[in-house]
Amino acid sequence: MLAAGTLAHSPVPWLVLTLAAYAAAMLLYRRSGSHPLLIPVLTGVAMVVAVLLATGTSYETYRGGTQLLTLCIGPATVALAVPLFAQRQRIRALWRPLAIGLLAGCTAAIASALGLAWVLGASHETLLSLAPKSATMPIALPVAERLGGLPSLTAVGVALTGIAGAVLAGPLARLVGAHDPAVRGFASGVTAHAIGTARELQVHPTAGAFAALGMGLNGVATAVFTPLFVAALGWL
Repeated sequence: MLAAGTLAHSPVPWLVLTLAAYAAAMLLYRRSGSHPLLIPVLTGVAMVVAVLLATGTSYETYRGGTQLLTLCIGPATVALAVPLFAQRQRIRALWRPLAIGLLAGCTAAIASALGLAWVLGASHETLLSLAPKSATMPIALPVAERLGGLPSLTAVGVALTGIAGAVLAGPLARLVGAHDPAVRGFASGVTAHAIGTARELQVHPTAGAFAALGMGLNGVATAVFTPLFVAALGWL
């Protein structure tokens, strides 16, 4: 009984569960011919959530058990500088439209999250939790915590935003006639953070590079603008 209890609070089962779910999700994704509705993040998360619900495990316990994987996000994000470096000339040439797109995307993401949640009668804590949902997880969680939000709710919002963005990026780009990989990639990075970036890296190297740029810039912008939007909502 003691051994079982100790194992339940050990990080090993949650690390194994996460890696196994991702491996299974990748296998399913490849066998489906890279169908957007079967992206590994979506199916992998569904598997993990199913296990957590079946075992009655809280998100806090799971999060504590996967801290090692969380620490790996930083080096993985820094590694995205490699494709960015290859696109440095084009980034310099496009800095004005990229800046405008970043401002529009970041503003729309924060304002829509706060506005819709406020209109629907969400609590103040929920508003603070959802405001940074379009930033990558290592930035969104500290921002929400500092403002007084719930990290677990923020994590759900970030995951759902990234999954929706990765699934809808292709159809929406075709709908508006955005065929340039740089345009699609930057839009995906701004709106769907790391999940959208991972998807774009599989589609086209240029799209992946601009998605990484959008994800990084939007993370910084979200950390700066979210407290301003929250303060503005308080004045209203």
